[in-house]
Amino acid sequence: MMALRKGRYEVRTAEGPDDVREAQRLRWLCFVGRRGDLEPAGDQLDADDYDSRCTHVLIREQGSGQLVACFRMLTLSGGSQIGESYSARYYNLSRLQDFHGKMVEIGRFCIHPERQDPDILRLAWGALARHVDEQGVEMLFGCSSFIGTDTHGYEDAFAMLRERHLAPKRWLPRVKAPNVFRFARALRLRKPDPRRAMAAMPPLLRSYLAMGGWVSDHAVVDQQLNTLHVFTGLEIRAIPPARARLLRAAGA
Repeated sequence: MMALRKGRYEVRTAEGPDDVREAQRLRWLCFVGRRGDLEPAGDQLDADDYDSRCTHVLIREQGSGQLVACFRMLTLSGGSQIGESYSARYYNLSRLQDFHGKMVEIGRFCIHPERQDPDILRLAWGALARHVDEQGVEMLFGCSSFIGTDTHGYEDAFAMLRERHLAPKRWLPRVKAPNVFRFARALRLRKPDPRRAMAAMPPLLRSYLAMGGWVSDHAVVDQQLNTLHVFTGLEIRAIPPARARLLRAAGA
């Protein structure tokens, strides 16, 4: 079981169905409840069939016990199992079948909307760094989500992804979902404004990119979760040594 305490927060894996249900409740708040067009009715949860296959990680404030963030992990022995991932429902990941090495899909990562403490994300990455080292993981991947399904306001962010952060061709996901925004094609002539681009980038995605992560050349329009998401991959060996040391220190 993952267990880590740092500052005001503690991170650990779910111990039973009550913990998972609490994570599902926070996920609903972050992904669905924020839309404002739905009235809460009873115990609203974001749940799917992948929850039973995953390890759920919860971050709490130690003093109050409040759940402030969560995510789930699906471990694959290698690229031959990539079709079993949640991401494979939305992206053609056949090129990643040739990846040799243990992989972990990070899903449903969310931070309580009333919590803006950067230490929460820092602790999450520290816990992941410890897990990567202990389990010999060679790639992290998942879907990084932009809030809403309207691309307006995200043009600079997507243009920067196209210019600097597209996946290597040997791993590049191909289109599978019926509704996508092909930003690499649509914004091929746009020169991104770096400040506006980074301001519009989701915090989790910024972290991936700072460590050498890469993305798909298109975003999936997910009406159910009211997001635009891009497939994101991070090869552990590509993480700059100085950054890796900081992550390990956060997870110590």
